[in-house]
Amino acid sequence: MSEPQGFGTEEGSTRRLPVVDPATEPDEAPSRAERPPDPHEESGTPDHGRAGRFWSTRRVPAGIVALLLLLLAGIFLYDVAAVRAGRPALGWRRELARQLAERPLDDIWVLVGASVAAALGLWLLLLALTPGLRRLLPMRRTHQDVRAGLHRDAAAAVLRDRAVEVPGVQAARVRMRRRRARVRAQSHFRELDDVRADLDGVLDDAVRGLGLARPPAVSLRVARPGRKG
Repeated sequence: MSEPQGFGTEEGSTRRLPVVDPATEPDEAPSRAERPPDPHEESGTPDHGRAGRFWSTRRVPAGIVALLLLLLAGIFLYDVAAVRAGRPALGWRRELARQLAERPLDDIWVLVGASVAAALGLWLLLLALTPGLRRLLPMRRTHQDVRAGLHRDAAAAVLRDRAVEVPGVQAARVRMRRRRARVRAQSHFRELDDVRADLDGVLDDAVRGLGLARPPAVSLRVARPGRKG
């Protein structure tokens, strides 16, 4: 009769794993109760980085500018090639050169042209340096490789639907901005203070439920409907 095989280190044998006693191990990380509260953990949504604003491709302004530059460069190139070939320059270019040489800098048309060119340049710089898509609100990132946005009108519709569900609210109007949501409600019965208190809680829950990266502050105003006639 063979002897029973014990716990060893040979191949095919069973290995006993060490047992860790929490009471004897040092407390390296604070528990969940000791850590500062994380809004993403409280909402059940993990945080996967900062959710910045969406940048517009600006296809229409870029296409218009590219087309104008292409036409202008083509016209000048054709005129320069014609002059090099022994033909006279175009009349408009000769007239433009003469006007620029004879007109003083304080002439009204020179000032108007310079102002238009400066305004156009500032507008192009503004388009290049700003993200655009102001009506698209970035949502909290629940996945590292996925970005989502919510349109302002959709967010305003959600808040309006939640507001009219409160007892006593006859109608509601919501204007959604990036940092503030202005809610105007009309109450036809109940005390205004009671309706306002209920709306505060409902709207706060609705804003958190939108899942926005930067929840807007709610500005609430409750009034009685105006008299007809």
